[in-house]
Amino acid sequence: MNIKSNELKQITQQVELNNNIIESSRAVVLPLLLPQNEFRFDFIDLFAGIGGIRRPFQKLGGKCVFSSEIDKFARETYQANWGDIPSGDIIQIKASDIPKFDILLAGFPCQAFSVAGKRKGFDDIRGTMFFEVARIIKHHRPKCFMLENVKGLLSHDKGKTFATMIYILQFDLGYKVYYKVLNAKDFGVPQNRARVIIVGFREHSLDFEFPQPLSLITRVGDILESKVDEKYTLSNRLWESQKERKEKHRLKGNGFGYSLFNENSKYTNTISARYYKDGSEILIEQNGKNPRRLTPREACRLQGFDDNFKIVCSDLQAYKQFGNTVPTKMIEAVANNIIVSLRGY
Repeated sequence: MNIKSNELKQITQQVELNNNIIESSRAVVLPLLLPQNEFRFDFIDLFAGIGGIRRPFQKLGGKCVFSSEIDKFARETYQANWGDIPSGDIIQIKASDIPKFDILLAGFPCQAFSVAGKRKGFDDIRGTMFFEVARIIKHHRPKCFMLENVKGLLSHDKGKTFATMIYILQFDLGYKVYYKVLNAKDFGVPQNRARVIIVGFREHSLDFEFPQPLSLITRVGDILESKVDEKYTLSNRLWESQKERKEKHRLKGNGFGYSLFNENSKYTNTISARYYKDGSEILIEQNGKNPRRLTPREACRLQGFDDNFKIVCSDLQAYKQFGNTVPTKMIEAVANNIIVSLRGY
C-alpha cells in the first residue's frame, strides 16, 4: 500500500476535525433493542480475549463462526463460557480458512498505542495486528466490521497512525467508516474507560449513528461483593510502599500513584491488564484496615459481565483478562445500532 504524503496529510487533518466535532457533539438516541428473531447474521471474533465483544453480538441474534486468540489462558476462559476453542495466532491463519461471515469483530492489541505503554505503534508487532484485520476484510468483504482500541490510538504519532488506518479502511478496502470515542461510564458501568470504536459498512448507502450516552446513575457499590477474602487486603508493607510512591510523585508535581474508591463513588479508574501487580489504579477503602484490591468477580462485574460468567483461571490471569477485555454494555449499545443499520440489507 502506497499513501501519498499529501493524501495522508488530508486524512490526518480530517481526523483532527472529526475528533473536535466528536468531543463537542452528542449522538442520537439509542434505538430499542431488537428482538433476537428480528435479524440473523454470522460474525467472527478476532483477538477474542474472553469474549467481551462476542457477548453482545451473540445476544442480538448473531452466530460466531470463527474466533481467534493467542493467549492460552484466555482461550481456556473463552471455551468455558462459549463452548468454542479459539484458533491461535492470527498471523498463521489463512483468510481462506475462515468461514464466510457478515460482520468482523476485532479488539486488536492496544498496548502499542496506549499512553500506559511505550507507544511504539506500527514498530511494535502488536501494532501491526491491524494489518491482519485488513487482510481478512480484503479477502472476505464482510457487510460490516467493528474495531475497538484505546483512545490513545487517535493521537499516536500526531494522528498519522490512525489516519493511515482510516485511509486503508476507506480507500484501499472501500468501506464507509465511522468512528467515535465512547466511555463505559456512560453506559451503565461504574468505570471511566474511554475507547475508540471504528465501524465500517461495505454498502455506502447505509447510515449509522453511535449510541447516545445513557442517563444511568452508576455506583461502585453495585459491583462490590459483600464478603471478601482477607487476601485481597493490602499488607502493611505494600500499603506503605504505595503511599510513599504517591508522595514522591506528588512532590514531583504529577498525579501518579494509587487511587481510592468506596461504595458511593460514581465510577473507578480504568482497570488495566497490569492490575494484578499491585492494584494501585483501583483500591477499595475499608473501615479500620488497609484498602484492598478488587476481587476477580468484581473486576468481572466492572466490565459489565454478569455473575454467570465463569472464572476458570488464577487471580493473576483473571485480572489480566478482565483488564484486557471490553465493557460489554457499551459494546452492546454499539452492536444494537449496527444491527439497526444492517437490517433489511
